[in-house]
Amino acid sequence: MNTPIYNFSAGPAVLPESVLRTAQSEMFDYNGTGFSVMTMSHRSDVFMSILYHAEQDLRQLLDIPDNYKVLFLQGGASAQFNMVVMNFANGFKRVDSVVTGNWSAIAHKQMGKLSDAAIHLAADGKANGYTDLPPVASWDISPDSAFVHFVINETVHGLQYREVPKLADGMPPLVCDMSSEILSRRINVRDFGVIYAGAQKNIGPSGATIVIIREDLLDRCSDRIPDVWNYRSHVNKQGMYNTPATYPIYIAGLVFRWLQSQGGVAQMETINTLKAKTLYDAIDGSGGFYRNPVQADARSKMNVIFSTGNAELDERFAQESTTRGLQLLRGYKSMGGMRASIYNAMPLQGVEALTEFMREFQNRYG
Repeated sequence: MNTPIYNFSAGPAVLPESVLRTAQSEMFDYNGTGFSVMTMSHRSDVFMSILYHAEQDLRQLLDIPDNYKVLFLQGGASAQFNMVVMNFANGFKRVDSVVTGNWSAIAHKQMGKLSDAAIHLAADGKANGYTDLPPVASWDISPDSAFVHFVINETVHGLQYREVPKLADGMPPLVCDMSSEILSRRINVRDFGVIYAGAQKNIGPSGATIVIIREDLLDRCSDRIPDVWNYRSHVNKQGMYNTPATYPIYIAGLVFRWLQSQGGVAQMETINTLKAKTLYDAIDGSGGFYRNPVQADARSKMNVIFSTGNAELDERFAQESTTRGLQLLRGYKSMGGMRASIYNAMPLQGVEALTEFMREFQNRYG
């Protein structure tokens, strides 16, 4: 096609072209085996090698310490809302929950369904319409809580903790849903008890969920928890308790290698910062034609929401942008407007094409 296609979907999201081409070339014959990864036994030496190297590459990219376990699970990030409580709240009276937007609100509600512990609302951004983030210093957390749960980047409301939260010594472990920003910037894994992330935004296709667990927390996992929901059972079986999502893990491994070839997480952070600045500058420089309601220091670098303030004009924008190869820009169903998800695999050229269209659209309808 003459017009480049740029996929701004929030997930399943854009993947690097080179990764897709490698997968295409290996679809029928992986590494000379004569068959596809899709049809490969998950217990075969070939797949075990794929899984091993995917984990090692992820460990290198995030500098994951040896005392953290890495799992590739099924069920999506949403399954972790319940699993973290079932596994890590045993014997505790309280879990602290920070609500900053759509996904943390869902997590807050779901965590209470299978827990004897009270799910305490430690902070809530609803009063300001989820346009700002409660500072970590304002979180009402107890040192006796099982853990503190939060979502670091809210895809629907377009918010992100620009400064990665960190708790003082003696406080409960941080459990973080990092689905929509993992591998987009440098973090210190040691600041977290658990990090989990659905693959379909910054890692690969849907079907696999990364869970990174500080090893000492596994002592909390009760034998009463069914094995399929028990982190310790999955760790004890080296991620092979049940059949893992083999093909998504294979693609994730290709993405990890692609990230290394791009200069790693530090280089991606530089590029992502530039992409976000380019898009927010276009919004802020439109004289009010385009609007973003989020406080400047809480704006997401991964999911940029904006609107014209006119629902009919927003729909026209979404329709006309597709003719320019700018796909899937409609905002979340409850939000309206537009949303541009600019994950790692979105090139700067895609963001520049979007901002050029934004200026042209404003000239026609502003």
